[in-house]
Amino acid sequence: MAAEGSARPRHHVTGGQDGRLPLVSLWEGAGGGQGGRGGGRSPREAKPRRGSGPLGLRGLRRRRGVLERPLGSWRRGPPSGCRGRRGGKHARSRNYVSESDMCKLESVPVDFGDYHPLKPITVTESKTKKMSRKGSTSSTSSSSSSSMMDPLSSVLDGTDPLSLFAAAADPVITTATMDNTRKKRDKDDGPAVGSDFEPWSSKRGEILARYTTTEKLSIVSGKGTSTGSAVSEKVRTRLEELDDLEEGSQKELLNLTQQDYMNRIEELNQSLKDAWSSDQKVKALKIVIQCSKLLSDTTVIQFYPSKFVLITDILDTFGKLVYERILSMCMDNRVSLSDNFSPESVNDTAKETCLNWFFKIASIRELIPRFYVEAAILKCNKFLSKMGISECLPRLTSMIRGIGDPLVAVYARAYLCRVGMEVAPQLKESLNKNFFDFLLTFKQIHGDTVQNQLIVQCVEIPLYLTLYSPAIDWILQCIAYRAPEVLLTEMMERCKKLGNNALLLNSVMSAFRAEFIAARSMDFIGMIKECDESGFPKHLLFRSLGLNLALADPPENDRLQILNEAWKVITKLKNPQDYINCAEVWVEYTCRHFKKREVNTVLADIIKHMTPDRAFEDAYPQLQSIIQKVITYIYDFSLLFSVEKFLPFLDMFQKENVRVEVCKCIMESFIKHQQESTKDPVILNALLHICKTMHDSVNALTLEDEKRMLAALINGFIKMVSFGRDFEQQLSFYVEARSMFCNLEPVLVQLIHSVNQLAMETRKVMKGNHSRKTAAFVRACVAFCFITIPSLSSIFTRLNLYLHSGQVALANQCLSQADAFFKAAVSLVPEVPKMISIDGKMRPSDAFLLEFLCNFFSTLLVVPDHPEQGVLFLVRGLLNVIQDYTWEDNSDDKVRIYTNVLHLLSAMTQETYIYHVDKVDSNDTLYGGDSKFLAEINKLCETVIAQILDHLKTLGKEETLKRQSQLALYLFNTILAHGDLRNNKLNQLSVNLWNLAQKHGFADTKTMVKTLEYIRRRSKQPEMSHFADLALRLPLQSRT
Repeated sequence: MAAEGSARPRHHVTGGQDGRLPLVSLWEGAGGGQGGRGGGRSPREAKPRRGSGPLGLRGLRRRRGVLERPLGSWRRGPPSGCRGRRGGKHARSRNYVSESDMCKLESVPVDFGDYHPLKPITVTESKTKKMSRKGSTSSTSSSSSSSMMDPLSSVLDGTDPLSLFAAAADPVITTATMDNTRKKRDKDDGPAVGSDFEPWSSKRGEILARYTTTEKLSIVSGKGTSTGSAVSEKVRTRLEELDDLEEGSQKELLNLTQQDYMNRIEELNQSLKDAWSSDQKVKALKIVIQCSKLLSDTTVIQFYPSKFVLITDILDTFGKLVYERILSMCMDNRVSLSDNFSPESVNDTAKETCLNWFFKIASIRELIPRFYVEAAILKCNKFLSKMGISECLPRLTSMIRGIGDPLVAVYARAYLCRVGMEVAPQLKESLNKNFFDFLLTFKQIHGDTVQNQLIVQCVEIPLYLTLYSPAIDWILQCIAYRAPEVLLTEMMERCKKLGNNALLLNSVMSAFRAEFIAARSMDFIGMIKECDESGFPKHLLFRSLGLNLALADPPENDRLQILNEAWKVITKLKNPQDYINCAEVWVEYTCRHFKKREVNTVLADIIKHMTPDRAFEDAYPQLQSIIQKVITYIYDFSLLFSVEKFLPFLDMFQKENVRVEVCKCIMESFIKHQQESTKDPVILNALLHICKTMHDSVNALTLEDEKRMLAALINGFIKMVSFGRDFEQQLSFYVEARSMFCNLEPVLVQLIHSVNQLAMETRKVMKGNHSRKTAAFVRACVAFCFITIPSLSSIFTRLNLYLHSGQVALANQCLSQADAFFKAAVSLVPEVPKMISIDGKMRPSDAFLLEFLCNFFSTLLVVPDHPEQGVLFLVRGLLNVIQDYTWEDNSDDKVRIYTNVLHLLSAMTQETYIYHVDKVDSNDTLYGGDSKFLAEINKLCETVIAQILDHLKTLGKEETLKRQSQLALYLFNTILAHGDLRNNKLNQLSVNLWNLAQKHGFADTKTMVKTLEYIRRRSKQPEMSHFADLALRLPLQSRT
C-alpha cells in the first residue's frame, strides 16, 4: 500500500467518469426515472426527472445506530451555513448544532432529600394486634411482610421441587422428607450438631470407593415369600415368625461378585420399603435382622467397611420408618406433635406400639442383630421417657463388650456414636466411654484369633489396620466435636500409654481441630518418632500432620525444624507413590511459610524421586495438586518463573490432556492475579510456551466450549502484554502470537483489535501528526490486519473487522488502505449466507446484515472519493451488491437498507457534514458544493426511490397490504423529517404515501396521530410554515 498524505486533491466532477466498482451497475438505463437495469444512457448522461430531487436526510439516525460516530478521533463539524444553497430547491438545509440544542430535554432540578436510587431500601415493620373474625383475612397491621411467604425462601432449606414431586408418590420417602424438613426448620430449638460437623454421608462414598475386593462374597437371604404367605402370617404369632427367620428359613447365595453383592443389598433395601408400604411390618423386621447378621461375617475382611456402610443404610431406613409410624399415631385431630414434644403428650396407643417394637427387638437371640436393630430405633425412646435415650446409650455401649471380633466391635461402636450424635449429641460421656472401651480391647488386634484369621485370608497387618481407620476416625470426630483443648491432651496421654500406637495417633490428628494439632506440632513429631512403625508406616503420620499444618500455622520458631524433621522421613521413602502422597501435602506447608529457595529445594527433590522409571506417569493427580498449591501461594509470576525447578517440574507432565489442564490452571492464575501489564521476557517466554501448548492441543474433535475457554485464556494473556512506548516491539509480539495461535479464531480477532488499538495509540502520541517513521508504522499495523482478516471463517466477524480496521486506517490518514478495507467489505457482502449459526441454532442473517450496512453507511459519509475512481464509487459499488443480493421473498430489509442509503445521500448534500475525521478532508471539502456532485447524488436518490416505490407496488399486488402500509409510513416519515416539502412533487409524493399507509385499513393510527401533531407543531416555526398546508392535506381515518 502506498503512503498517503493528509488529504486528497480537490475533486472536479466530469461527465465522462464513472466511479463504480467492477460490479454490474444498478443505475444503467436509469435516466428519465425509469429505474430499470437495461441498456441506455450512463448515469452521468441521464437527465433527472423533473420535479424529483434528493431527499435531504438528517445526518444522525435515531435507530440502529446509523451515522453514529465510529471512532473517537472523528470531530464534529461546525454549524452548517448553507441555508438552501447546497440542497437546490428539494433538500432541506441543516444546522446540526441548533437542531441538537432544540431536541435536548429540558433540565429540571430534582431534590432527592433522603432518597437516593442507590441507597439500600429500609423496610420498617410495625406489628399491631390482628382484628379478625372467623373466615376473615383482614388485619390492621400496617405491614404484612412478617406473614407473607418469601417465594425464594425455599431455596435456603435445600428442598428441590422436582424431588418433592418424585417423593410424593413414595410414602417412605415422603415421611423421611417430612422429618428432614422439620429438623431443618427447628434446628435451633434443640442441641443438634451444627454445619461445621462433617456428616457421615460425606464419608460414605469415600469408604465404598476405597475398600473393595475382587474375591467372591456370600449372602444369607430369606426364602421367597409365596402367594399364601400373608395368610400363614396371620395364623402364627409375631414372635413365632421371628423364630422362623432365625431357625433356617434362609438360603445362602455363594460366589457373588462385589457388584452382585451390592445389588443384592439394594434389593433388600427396596424389599424393606415395599414390605413397609404394604403394611407387612414383621416382614420388614425380618429383613433388617437378616441384614444385621451380615455384619458378623468377616470372611472377606477387606470389604468389611463397605459392607458396614451398605447395611447401615438399611438400618437407617428402618429406624426412620418406625419413628414416623409412631409419630403419625400421635396425631390428635390431625395436629402433629412438635419436634420438642414430651412423653406426656404422646397418647397410649403410640406408647404401646413403641413398646411393642422394643419387645420384638429384645426377643432377638443373637447379640449383633439385636444391638443394631435397637440402635436403629434409639430415637423412639423419646415417646416413652425423657431419660430413655440417656439410659439406653450406656447399656448399648456395654452390650458391645460381648462382641469378640475387634473389627466388628469397633464398627458397632461407630454406629452407636453415629446414632447418638443424631439423637443426643450432648451426651458426650457415652462417646468417650466407647472410645476408652476400644482402647482397653485394642490389644486383641495382636491376639492369636485375629492373627490366624489374617493368615487364612492372606491379609497383611498394615492392610488390616487401615480397616479400622473409618470407624476410629468417626468415633474421634464425634468426641472431638467442639471439645475443649484439654481433651486432646488426655488423648495424647492415653496414646502414649499404649506405646504411641500409630493407628490411634493418626486418628487423633485427623479428628481434632487443626489449631490444636498445630500448636503441639513438635510434641506430635516426638510421638511419631517413638511410635511402633510396624503395621502403620510413619510417613502416613507425617502426612496427617501436614494436612493439619496446611490449615493452621504452628509456632513461628518451630516452622523450619518441623519441615526438616518431616522431610528427613519423606525423602527416604523408596516407593514413589508413598513419597508423592506425602510430598503433595508438605509442599503447601513449604509455600505457605517459606521463600522460593525452600520451594525450589522441595521441587528439585520431587523431580529427583519421580523421574526414574517415569514414575510421574502414575502420579499426575498429585503433581497437578502440587502445581495448584505453588501458584496459589506464589502468584507473582516474575518470582514464580525465577524458581529454577518450576519449568523442569512442568516437563514431567507428558500426557497431553493432563499437560493442557496444568497449563490452563497456570493461565487462570496469571489472569486472576496479574494486576499490571508486563514486558518481562522471562514471563513472556514461559507463558508463550504454555499458551502454545494449549493451542496445539486443539484438533478436529475439540469441543467448541473447550476452544472458547482456551481462546479466552490466551486472549487474557495477550491483553496483559505491554511494551510501553516501544510500539515496534509490541507489533513484533503480535506478529509472533499470530503465527503461534493461528488455529483459534477468537485469538486472531483479539490480535486484530490489539493491533488497531496500537495504531490508535500511536496516533494519540503523535497527536494526529505522523512523522515518516510513525506513518510507516501505522501502515504496517494496517497491513497486519488486512492480511489476517481473510483467515477468519465467520463472515460477519470479517465484515465488522474490515469496517473497524478501515476506520482505523482512515483516522491515521491511510486513505488507500482504508479504501482497500472498504472495498473488501463490499466484495464480501454477496457471500453472506441466508442462515447463520448463533449459539448452536440457525437464524436468518438479514437482521445482522442490515445492522452492519447501517454502520457501514455512517462511515462512508466521511470517506473521501478516490481521484481515479469517480464520484461516490464505494456507495455505488455497495448499491450494486445490495441490488444483486438474493433477499428473502417475505422480507422488507432491502427497502429498509435503501431508505438508509437515502439518509446517507441526504447527509452528503449538506455544506458541512455533521462529523469529520481529523486531518482527513471529506467530500464536503473536496467538492466544495460542486453542482455536478450534487447531480450525481440526485440521480442515485431517484433510482433508490424508484426501487422503493416498485417494491411498494409489488406488495399491493401480492395482497401483503399490512407490510405495504408500514413501509409507506416509514418512507413518509423519512421524507417528512429530511426532505424539502416546499417542492410540489415531493409534497405530493408524501401525501400519496400517507394515503397509501391507511388505504386498506392497516394503518398504525397511534403513530399517525403523533406524526400529525408533530407536523402541526413544527408548522409554527417560521422556516417550517409550509407544514401548515401539508397538515391540511393529510386526512386521518377514524379509529372506528
